[in-house]
Amino acid sequence: MTTAPRRTWYRPMRSRSTTEAHRASTPLELFFDLCFVVAVAQAATLLEHDVAEHHFGHGLRSYAMVFFAIWWAWMNFTWFSSAYDTDDDIYRLTVLVAIVGALIIAAGVPRAFESQDFLVVTVGYSVMRFANVGQWIRAAVSDPAHRKAAIRYAVGTVVVQIGWWLLLLASGDAAYWTFLGLVIAELLIPMWAERTGMTPWHPGHIAERYGLFTLIVLGESVLAASLAFENGLGSGANADLIWLAAAGIIIVFAMWWIYFDRETRPQPKWAFVWSYGHYLIFSSAAAVGAGVVVNVVHHSGEAHISDTAAGYAVAIPVAIYALSVWVLHYVPHERGLLLLTPPIGVVLILIAPFVPASIQVIAGLFALQVAITVVLTRRASALSTSESYPQADPPA
Repeated sequence: MTTAPRRTWYRPMRSRSTTEAHRASTPLELFFDLCFVVAVAQAATLLEHDVAEHHFGHGLRSYAMVFFAIWWAWMNFTWFSSAYDTDDDIYRLTVLVAIVGALIIAAGVPRAFESQDFLVVTVGYSVMRFANVGQWIRAAVSDPAHRKAAIRYAVGTVVVQIGWWLLLLASGDAAYWTFLGLVIAELLIPMWAERTGMTPWHPGHIAERYGLFTLIVLGESVLAASLAFENGLGSGANADLIWLAAAGIIIVFAMWWIYFDRETRPQPKWAFVWSYGHYLIFSSAAAVGAGVVVNVVHHSGEAHISDTAAGYAVAIPVAIYALSVWVLHYVPHERGLLLLTPPIGVVLILIAPFVPASIQVIAGLFALQVAITVVLTRRASALSTSESYPQADPPA
């Protein structure tokens, strides 16, 4: 009879095997994700408020900026834990500190949206990033094979963090351009660090972690559809809201299906494209929920926007989501009609807000696109299988 090894307060942070069998998310990682639900919900809710009040530019800009902080902090923890999860007491405490940072970010989201005051968000972001710096320092001490990469991660993160604090002194257009420059600097840190030797992340583990976060952001759309049902059934069975809720559910089902229909793992050659491209998947998935809520308040007469604008509140994030999943999950592996169907569907979705019942039309178009994609994928898979294993000739 085997027993689990005793947990200790400290053990050397050795890199884990990239081929480790049955590698799954730990309870601590799941808890970490759960705490990000608050920040994602705050960002989506405030995006909905801005769009409903006809503040499109302000809402989209603020949402993109806040969501970057949420996504980038989550992503850096995820890739680090895939390579160096020692699960000792120090590691656990460091992750809990990072979770506190996520909650601080969530608390600062309203101020960031309403007055472009990013002080609280910056505090939370720094708490998370400096917790990550501490982890990289541990990795540098314990893992000589990847010491150069770990040091580069730690140094690069600290330098860019100084830039984020200096950003608080900027104002107007200079602040936005500085923000963009810092985003680019953040994205370049892993590229610079990994040039010394790729850290040993686990492809299957990373794919599972990204799938779990996709479920979290899809939860915003599920909640929005539930709100539409609640309002529709609570106001004398309002048929418009019930149909809107049904369309929202269909859109969420289609979003789930197209993402999880096939298992796609990041490959070393395209790891950065795959990883960074998920920013569009995550942010657009949460934004779909905000768009559905916009349409709920629009049907209730509380939103100061046109029918077309309300339609685009759903059409744009759905189109971004569909196009991003197509590029990351299908383009590298498929040929023929599968490379044409999704873009055509996206164009039709972006035209849908000009017709009546646009949300229902978007839901129908997206569901049809997913159905066609699934049929073509199954057909291509069956053809490939038959070519690989040809049937024997019948006996004479």
